[in-house]
Amino acid sequence: MAARDFFQLVMRSLLSHRLRGGLTALGIGIGIAAVVLLTSLGSGVQKFMIDEFSQFGTTIVAINPGRTHTSGGPAGLFGSTRPLTMADAEALKRVPHVKGVVPFVMGNAEVEAGHRQRRTAVHGVGSDFHTVFSMNIQIGKPLPSDSGTGARPVAVLGSKLRRELFPDGPVLGQRVRVASEGYRIVGVMEPKGQMLGFDFDDGIYIPTARALSLFDKEGLMEIDLFYEEGASSVEVSQAAERILVARHGQADFTITSQEDMLKVLEGILGVLTSAVAALGGISLFVGAVGILTIMTIAVRERQGEVGLLRALGASTQQVMLLFLSEAVVLAALGGLAGLIVGIGGAWLIHWLFPIVPVHTPWGYVIAAEVLSAVIGLACGVLPALRAAALDPVEALRAE
Repeated sequence: MAARDFFQLVMRSLLSHRLRGGLTALGIGIGIAAVVLLTSLGSGVQKFMIDEFSQFGTTIVAINPGRTHTSGGPAGLFGSTRPLTMADAEALKRVPHVKGVVPFVMGNAEVEAGHRQRRTAVHGVGSDFHTVFSMNIQIGKPLPSDSGTGARPVAVLGSKLRRELFPDGPVLGQRVRVASEGYRIVGVMEPKGQMLGFDFDDGIYIPTARALSLFDKEGLMEIDLFYEEGASSVEVSQAAERILVARHGQADFTITSQEDMLKVLEGILGVLTSAVAALGGISLFVGAVGILTIMTIAVRERQGEVGLLRALGASTQQVMLLFLSEAVVLAALGGLAGLIVGIGGAWLIHWLFPIVPVHTPWGYVIAAEVLSAVIGLACGVLPALRAAALDPVEALRAE
């Protein structure tokens, strides 16, 4: 049988049973659409989370008081034998490849300017803060590199807090009161947005030493090291650990690199994406059962056609290939329709609800289409074998 004749025979067979073929393809299409839609949402959440964590850079090592694997709780929750201090932060500047060190402490206080006041987050940070966390200065200048008791009472406002306290007129050089202390504004941050619900624009940034005194804290919440691009986070972490162990006498702190955090996060979210893809795969299984059922029924209904083909000289292999081809074409067409619906549905959801992150992973898209063809092939094998095994004479009598 010529290839052209074989193709025409397959297409005519599908077109002559349009309703049955359409319902069969619909089952696969729903499964593929479910896989693509769910993986688009899952991958969108994954990309959103990674971007959120990466917006502050990936060359950061965070040091927190307390050992998580000995205390059994979050870092710093139960304290440590010796808290992290400003002197520790100064010592960590000697770590090779480190470009910036940020001693960090945070609290909440009333911030007042003139007749306006607002309770907001107060960040005690070092002068390298804007560089380490990519927090650019919009107007003015960053905090000075003061340390200890000599830290001057100056502050940098987040863009949102600036709008709340100084909606009109100049802001640089103005005075604000943070709790009971007065500060002079030297700069305003560029808008940074939110990360996991935390608004970096709605806050005030003051020198770390001032924040420690303001909140009556003995130690820092965290020390962040910003190292050179291309340097090993492991080497930086090990060097920082040696310095702190020499100062504290023991490893009573926890070191975590941003790189490690991103790897763990990617792993967790990758499992989430795979899980939702597996849920969509249940629909594919249902579609596969539909193809198997329809093709089995088709063999019984078309025994006369099979007998005629065999009588005209078609081999058992050609008859088997005919039914296999029909199953694969049905599954492929259903898969293509499912891809269109799945991708379109995902972007429609994002268009209607922009807050919902959507990212269609093309690897899953290609895999889904290939899988639909494989399902058609696998589910068409048994009916095709039954058709090929029919006796030509008996098949003609069935007509």
